Amino acid sequence: MLKKEINLIVASTNPVKVAAAVEGFRQLFPELDVTALPLSVASEVADQPMTDAETLQGALNRVANAALAKPEADYWIGLEGGVAPLGEELAAFAWIVVRSKTGLGKARTGTFFLPPAVSELVLQGIELGTADDMIFGSKNSKQAGGAIGLLSQNAITRKQLYQQAVVLALLPFKNPALYKTHRQPG
Repeated sequence: MLKKEINLIVASTNPVKVAAAVEGFRQLFPELDVTALPLSVASEVADQPMTDAETLQGALNRVANAALAKPEADYWIGLEGGVAPLGEELAAFAWIVVRSKTGLGKARTGTFFLPPAVSELVLQGIELGTADDMIFGSKNSKQAGGAIGLLSQNAITRKQLYQQAVVLALLPFKNPALYKTHRQPG
């Protein structure tokens, strides 16, 4: 049986985000053949979003900009990593937004706290990936396991963290009768 093909625009060229998006779609919709096109689009927020609201807005903006650039696609997905102060600590997470022509799904990843040395650099205006590379002596960690991979020694990678949230953002598309304005992919 041939799988129905869907075209997914991933609003990023970061290979970790692309892989998380594709694998999340495949995990929830194994009957579909997902073709992904990475596309660099503006988030229209700071390179390092510093609040929950700014991070969500970045994901929403990426999806909107991707849909403007490639309106012929079936789905667009934005994945935006961010941090937010919580008490005396800095929490790290990401927002995932999936859009089709008829619906929208959103989810946030799990949250973890950054070590003080990393937090201090981020609060000084250094992007989290760069701060991680400086503290851990790594190179381009945001296109590999990310902060969570470095901290957990890859027990959880950035791709895994994001992929779970992709699945959660797709729930309205998997359950269209419960989310009246959403349609299932395909």
